[in-house]
Amino acid sequence: MTATRQDAWSPDDDLLLAEVTLRHIREGSTQLAAFEEVSQKLGRTAAACGFRWNSTVRKKYEAAIQIAKAQRQKKKQSSSGRNKKSETPDTTSTASASASAPTRTETEVSFDAVIRFLRQQKEEYNRLRKLEAELEQKEKEIARLREENDKMKEELDQVQSEHREINDDYKTLIRIMDRARKLAVLSEEEDPDDRTRFKMDPNGNLERVDK
Repeated sequence: MTATRQDAWSPDDDLLLAEVTLRHIREGSTQLAAFEEVSQKLGRTAAACGFRWNSTVRKKYEAAIQIAKAQRQKKKQSSSGRNKKSETPDTTSTASASASAPTRTETEVSFDAVIRFLRQQKEEYNRLRKLEAELEQKEKEIARLREENDKMKEELDQVQSEHREINDDYKTLIRIMDRARKLAVLSEEEDPDDRTRFKMDPNGNLERVDK
C-alpha cells in the first residue's frame, strides 16, 4: 500500500502531475488513471493527487487541457477515419489519406505547444529558485553586517566609558594640584614655624599634619 505523505507539494511534483494528467487526457484515458500513476511515482495517495490537481494545478494548465482534449478528439476522428477507410472502396483511399494528413500535422503542432508550455513553466521555476538563493545570500550578508555593527557599537561604548573615566581622573588631578598650589602660597606668607604642613594620602587627597 502506498503511504500518504503530509509534506507540501513542490513545483517538480506539480509539474509531474500536470504532465501525466495531460498525457492521459490526450490519450483518451481517465484522470483517475493519471492520479493512480502519479501516486505511485510520488508516494502519495491517488485522492491526494486528485485533490491537488483540482484545487491548484488545473487552474494553471487550462490552455494545455483544452489542447490535450482537442488532440484526443482528433485522435478519435483519425481512428474513426481509418476504420471507415478499411470498409470503403479503394477509390476513396486517396481522399481519406489526404484528409487525415492535416489532422496529424495539427496534432503534432498542438503537442509541441504543450511541450513548450511545460518547458516555460520549468524555466520559470528554475528562475524563481535562483532568485530565492540570491535572496537567502543577501539575508545572510545583512545578518553578518548587523552583527558586526552591534559589535562595533559595544566597542564604541567601552571606549567612551574609558574616556569619561580618564577625563574625570584628569579633572580630579587638576583640582588637587590647584589646591596644593594655593596651600603652598599661603604657607609662604606665614611664619615658617606657624606653617601648616600637609601630606597626600594614597587616594590623592591632602591631609593636615600636626606639628
